[in-house]
Order: sequence, then C-alpha cells, then structure tokens
Amino acid sequence: MKSNFFKKTLAVLAFATLVVFSAQAQRIAYVDVNRILESITAYQTAQTELDRVSSKWRQEIAQEYDKIKGMYNRYQAEQVLLSDDARKQREEEIMNKEKDVRDLQRKYFGPEGDLFKMRQELVRPIQDKIYAAIEDYAKERGFDFIFDKAGNAGIIFSNPQYDKTDDILQKLK
Repeated sequence: MKSNFFKKTLAVLAFATLVVFSAQAQRIAYVDVNRILESITAYQTAQTELDRVSSKWRQEIAQEYDKIKGMYNRYQAEQVLLSDDARKQREEEIMNKEKDVRDLQRKYFGPEGDLFKMRQELVRPIQDKIYAAIEDYAKERGFDFIFDKAGNAGIIFSNPQYDKTDDILQKLK
C-alpha cells in the first residue's frame, strides 16, 4: 500500500512539474518573409520598377564608360602628335570624365543612392505592413518569438518580457 501511495504521489508531482514547465515554455514560430513578399502583387510591381530603373541606369553608365574608352583610344592614337600641355589637358579630361561617371554610379547605386531611396519608397511600406501583420498574429496566438526563415531579418517579433538587456546593463554597472 505504501508503494502504491508513493507511486501516485510521484506521478502527481511529475504531472505538476510538467504543467509548470510547459506553462513556462516559450512559443516560437518562423515565417518565410521572401515567400510572403513574392506573393504580393504590389511588391512584384515595385521590384519590376526597380529592375527597370536599375537596368536603365546601368546602361547609361556603360555608355559613359564607352565614351571614356573612345576618348582614351583617340588620345592613344594622337598622343605622339600632341604637345605636353595638350597631352596633360587630354589626360585631365579623361580622368575628370571617369570621376564624373564614378560619381554618377555612386549617385545611382551608392549606399544612400537613388536606387536605395527608391527601394525604401516602394518596398518599405510593404515590408512594414507584413511585419505589422506578423506582430499582430504573434500577439493573437501567443507566440513569444517569430523568426524569418530566410534569416535576413533574424527575429521579426519578440515578446518584450524576454528582453534582458537592462538586466545585463545593470550587472555591468
């Protein structure tokens, strides 16, 4: 009889422990943001426009580099006939043209360039809408963390109660 009571008590304790640990378990999920984006018509339209503009700008830059190549070839052919001053002037013209094209390239494709700004303008609102939907879903369904499967964004949503940054900062003081 004692053995049976002990087994029942142990089973109840094990069940209680399981309930406590499962109540403490964090709910985690993941989504594929790329797949979501690609299924949205507005994103596809924005991406097509970005590709079109990017291609146009690349072509413009390639044409400018072709002009520079032509300038350099003419300079090479005429170099022996030119005076020192004329040679220096032509070399400066070529170098200035190259600088102008590099500046144009940076203006279009640089980190804060026109393409970046255009992407922010066209794609950012769509991404914000997706992230808001993910956050709403997480809160509705009780998820503590939602990760991006593609790994680009890392954690998309996290329950603020699991942010222990302040605890670490306090510990460092």
